[in-house]
Amino acid sequence: MTATLAAERRFRWWWQPRPRNTGPAGSTGRDAWVLVLPALLPVVLFSVFPLVRGIYLGFTDTVAGRNVETSFNGLENYRRLLDNDLFWRSFRIGVIWTVSVTVLQFFASLGLALLLNMNLRFRWVARTLALVPWAMPPVIVAIMWRLMLNPNHGPINQGLRGLGFDGATNWLGDPAWALRAVIVVGVWSGMPQTTITLLAGLQNVDAAQHEAAAIDGAGTFKRFWHVTRPAIMPVVIAITTLDVISNFNSFGLVYVLTEGRPAGKTMLPALFAYNEGFQFGRWGMAAAMGNVMVIIVAAFLVLYLRAQARSREG
Repeated sequence: MTATLAAERRFRWWWQPRPRNTGPAGSTGRDAWVLVLPALLPVVLFSVFPLVRGIYLGFTDTVAGRNVETSFNGLENYRRLLDNDLFWRSFRIGVIWTVSVTVLQFFASLGLALLLNMNLRFRWVARTLALVPWAMPPVIVAIMWRLMLNPNHGPINQGLRGLGFDGATNWLGDPAWALRAVIVVGVWSGMPQTTITLLAGLQNVDAAQHEAAAIDGAGTFKRFWHVTRPAIMPVVIAITTLDVISNFNSFGLVYVLTEGRPAGKTMLPALFAYNEGFQFGRWGMAAAMGNVMVIIVAAFLVLYLRAQARSREG
């Protein structure tokens, strides 16, 4: 009898339909997909599809033109890139640009965030002004700085003449100064988001720990190093990684400022790929260069995710 009841229970458990997986509001998984699909379609059309298409073109000999035959050439584009001195030069310039802008931007933003975190008068005005570069499109920022750096009529050179410095430095046209000038513009334009992110991290630091450290006799630097720094380290890792990726992929700002000139001194990898594709019509080579940049960015993302995982485990 007992065996019969057990068999009947197993039969009922197997035969009865399972309850559908519902969300918090009782909606089914299919309803959730219906709600998410309108947001996913633009991502697929304008992000995923171009990415997949670009990866494919990197393994072909595609060139600009109508009714041009295209064939699969494997790793030929990448072999040519490795033998291309201009590619390695643009990559080296890109590394210099990325490291310089990211490091200078971080320390300048950290100092500004520490200042804005203090209880100062008209602090809200300073915070608002710190966001001004963020509210301006990169093209407008580049045009504004081109006017300011104009060798003949720019206010920077006029100010230097007023201080007694003779001559006019061609900041964006002199090979010795072009990359340095572009780095300064990149630091200025990228500071707002880094500053605001670090400021948000500073505001989450426990004030009681600072008070306890001050009672123990710790000075300002020791309190920052032993209390503030560990507390904001996850934020520092996140914003630094995002800044590295953003700066390495920079295009619009430098393109409007110099277009990679003079003598290729500001030819970033994105500009190199742009010229290959839209100036010389070698779309396969340009796509291969883009694939290399995707791999580098993916490597930074992996390092970021591993760092985040370690910080959560710690």
